[in-house]
Amino acid sequence: MGRMGAMIRDEVADLPEGGAPRTPDRLRRRASRLLSQLTARSDRLINDGLAQVDARKWHYAVLASLQEYGPGSQAELSGRSGIYRSDMVGVLNELAERDLVERSPDPADRRRNVITISARGRRHLRRLDTVLDDLHDELLAPLSPVERDQLVRLLTRLLDHHARTS
Repeated sequence: MGRMGAMIRDEVADLPEGGAPRTPDRLRRRASRLLSQLTARSDRLINDGLAQVDARKWHYAVLASLQEYGPGSQAELSGRSGIYRSDMVGVLNELAERDLVERSPDPADRRRNVITISARGRRHLRRLDTVLDDLHDELLAPLSPVERDQLVRLLTRLLDHHARTS
């Protein structure tokens, strides 16, 4: 049974003999609860899948940020990726040890480093894109391509709204 098998097993465990869910309907209708439960399952799936290729979601976030927006300081990368500044050093150390990023002194401020994705980092990012595409296919298996696009648009709209109002 694959990673999603555990998710399906969790849902089946919520069904008694007659097939009706044990969870009260008023809970099953709460978007916040559904999002929370799906987030936990999604995190488990993604973390386990990336671990199989010796990667972490924060590696992907930093590499994707560097690829899309170019070199940046640790503080800039923290803002772009959502990784706490205190955790960024550890993530960058891991990536630098694997030659996936390069650090160089900032010519404008020698106290800062500028982080750049390496050629090896770009190749690794393409591999992680493929791994994540497969994992997302597994996560979203019950949805059609149109429904998947709609879900992403709706979640993006919600997140953008709450990012602006908080």
